[in-house]
Amino acid sequence: MNYNYRYRLTPTESQRETLDYHRDTCRQLYNHTLYRFNQIPEDEGTVKQRVRKIRDELPDLKDWWDALTDVYSKVLQPTVMRIAKNIKRLGQLKEQGYKVGELRWKSPREFRSFTYNQSGFELDKKGGQTVLSLSKLADIPIELHRPLPEDATIKEVTLKKEKPGEWFAIFGIEMDTEPPAKPPLADIDTDDMVGIDVGILKYAHDTDGTAVESLALSEERDRLEREQRKLSQKAYESNNWQKQRRRVAECHLDIKRKRRDFLHKLSNYYAREYELVAVEDLDVKGMLESQRNSRNTASAAWNTFTDMLETKCEREGTHFVEVGPEGTTKECAQCGVETDKPLWVREHSCPACSFEADRDANAAWNILSRGLTELGVGYSESTPVETALPVGTAVVPAKRVVEAGSPTLSERVSASRVG
Repeated sequence: MNYNYRYRLTPTESQRETLDYHRDTCRQLYNHTLYRFNQIPEDEGTVKQRVRKIRDELPDLKDWWDALTDVYSKVLQPTVMRIAKNIKRLGQLKEQGYKVGELRWKSPREFRSFTYNQSGFELDKKGGQTVLSLSKLADIPIELHRPLPEDATIKEVTLKKEKPGEWFAIFGIEMDTEPPAKPPLADIDTDDMVGIDVGILKYAHDTDGTAVESLALSEERDRLEREQRKLSQKAYESNNWQKQRRRVAECHLDIKRKRRDFLHKLSNYYAREYELVAVEDLDVKGMLESQRNSRNTASAAWNTFTDMLETKCEREGTHFVEVGPEGTTKECAQCGVETDKPLWVREHSCPACSFEADRDANAAWNILSRGLTELGVGYSESTPVETALPVGTAVVPAKRVVEAGSPTLSERVSASRVG
């Protein structure tokens, strides 16, 4: 399996200039490749074949483009092939219903990374500190806050400059070990299955009675709005405008990091704690087009959460299934009768069987039941909802999920149930 490990770089000022020089050279090569690609007729091959034809022109290109000789060859080749990857990605977005145009030239602020592929990089110890040795570039100090797996093979290293100006190294590694085999569906106990309903106020409510609150980012958003107002008052492209632009970028990055940290830890918990996980396959794109609550929907990043959860379930050998979300809130998890509920009604009370539960807990059980049906699993003696509901709800603040050094989520849930 392939993974990415990300580390912060601490380059000197001269090394920053060299990194920016290499980055801008790659940007100009990218723009040149796009220009040449548009010149080649479509009947001369597939997208990848036409891009490879441009890649084969690199030796001749170096004869008159001196800056290319300053950059390692295994950096130039991935830069050219990036055109093919970007075109493939545009095609995927088009298939998903997004309106996409054509690739455009990259400005200096838009092109922020370049990749050493296969060779030209090495982790080393020099002067008592760990450095990343890069061919034709420099020995850059790196904060190796966690070791790379011993059985990992480093396939590539991507150097990326974030908008505030920080540099990071992203190691693309390949693991020799295979992920654990998924257990047979018929052997999975009810306690090892979980259905998850996601929302705004409570980010996740599962069938075990755990409700995780959404991450509070109001203070971070207020700071972002203040910095954006200050930016609007600066003269465009002035020195003060550039400084304020970096402050705005820092605010955006702070929100992004806190959200992704929360989603990584939450998805990791579910993938490791259970043997079968069922979630909703939400149409987030359609929800964002609605004028009602679109900001909170975008901030929730449900698609990012399910993508992380699916990847981690694959890594841990956990079954993962997505189900249709239609009617999961209305349908009674006990008898299947549908009852309309306004959004402000937070309790489920079935008029047919008198089953009562939290609205989100009821939806979570419907998600799990649909997931079991999707996988072809049945329980003839009783349904999972009949064996496990009703249960109390253990509310876990989002802050406790991401708090460094705190007990694990499962320990906190167990402790709250005992109390």
